Amino acid sequence: MATEIMLQADKIGKYFYDPEKFKVLNDISFTVNRGEFVTLIGKSGCGKSTLLYILSTMDTDYEGSLRIQDETITGQTPNKLAALRNEKIGFVFQFHYLLPEFTCLKNVMIPALRLGHYSRDEIEAKAYEKLTLLGLKDQALKLSSKLSGGQQQRVAIARALINSPLIIMGDEPTGNLDSKNTDIVFDTFKQLAHEFNQTIIAVTHDDDFARKSDRTIEMLDGAILTSTKTGSSLPIAKGA
Repeated sequence: MATEIMLQADKIGKYFYDPEKFKVLNDISFTVNRGEFVTLIGKSGCGKSTLLYILSTMDTDYEGSLRIQDETITGQTPNKLAALRNEKIGFVFQFHYLLPEFTCLKNVMIPALRLGHYSRDEIEAKAYEKLTLLGLKDQALKLSSKLSGGQQQRVAIARALINSPLIIMGDEPTGNLDSKNTDIVFDTFKQLAHEFNQTIIAVTHDDDFARKSDRTIEMLDGAILTSTKTGSSLPIAKGA
């Protein structure tokens, strides 16, 4: 079966202008396939979070081009990008950003209610399905504020999955968790990628987390230094 490219970055460049002009990303080119769990690593200031911000379509001020699945993203209008983000990209951040006054179920439902493709009953059923997948069905009707930090992050992952996105993007998704909950979140991502063919791209400072992913892309001074696949380190090739 042919490999399906889910994301393609081609010669991505980015400048910051304050306090002076500085090129923070330089000629970034790589692809990510469907069902691949990729981590972006590198020292603070290397540009990995800036790159994730571009890949997630939230930053449109860059050079080069970005494609998600078979669609060119670069140059699309803000409204189209907002719709694409809600429908095709799921986000998991260092902090869960759950609404504390809402139940876990309602938090998970919110992106799908906003998208409006299904009835409320259908969305509720999908939310229960995602919470069940994450081992949280029995917590569905609890206020999110009553859960542990690890449980809250798993609710955030369920929320990211509710619209069946093409890609889940994580920004330090385990940065606020202890080692036990970090392992649980990692195992969840691994299961999503390998059993459900979910594409995942995550920025992390956690070397162990990165080492266990399918591939790590290491950045240095705004450029890609290496691409590392399970147990072997290879220089990144353009488009690889």
